[in-house]
Amino acid sequence: MYLSEIKGYLPHREPMLLVESASVDASGACHASYRIPSDPFYCQGHFPGNPIVPGVILCEIMAQSCFHLMLEVFAENLVVYRGLDNVRFRGTVRPGDLTETTCTLVEQKGSLWVCDAKLSVGGKLCAQARITLAAVPK
Repeated sequence: MYLSEIKGYLPHREPMLLVESASVDASGACHASYRIPSDPFYCQGHFPGNPIVPGVILCEIMAQSCFHLMLEVFAENLVVYRGLDNVRFRGTVRPGDLTETTCTLVEQKGSLWVCDAKLSVGGKLCAQARITLAAVPK
C-alpha cells in the first residue's frame, strides 16, 4: 500500500502523515517505511547544527504504522492513542534517514488494540514501544 491508498483511510496529512508505504505479511506483521524530510519543521530547533528527529516523532511514526493492523475498523471509527509503554530509544534518527517500522498485534480486546512496534534505520534498531490504540466512533 502506498501513499495515495494510505490517505484513503488514515486521517493524517502532511506534514504529520508519517507513513509512505505499508504492507502486512503472512504472519500478520505490518512493515512500513517513511523517509524523514531533509529539513522537517520538528528538527529546526532540535538541535541547530546537529538535527535529530525527536523521540515523540518516532513514537508517532510507530503508531501510524500500527494503524495498518486495524484497517477493518477505519470505516466507522477514528483510531486514537490510548497508551504508550516500554518506550526505548536506542539510536539516532536524522533528516534524510529512511525509517523502517515493524508492528505486531499483541492483543485485541473490544475496541483496544495493543501492538509492539520497532523502528530501524539501515537495519539498526532506533526505537521501540508497546502502543495501545482504540477505535472510537466518529
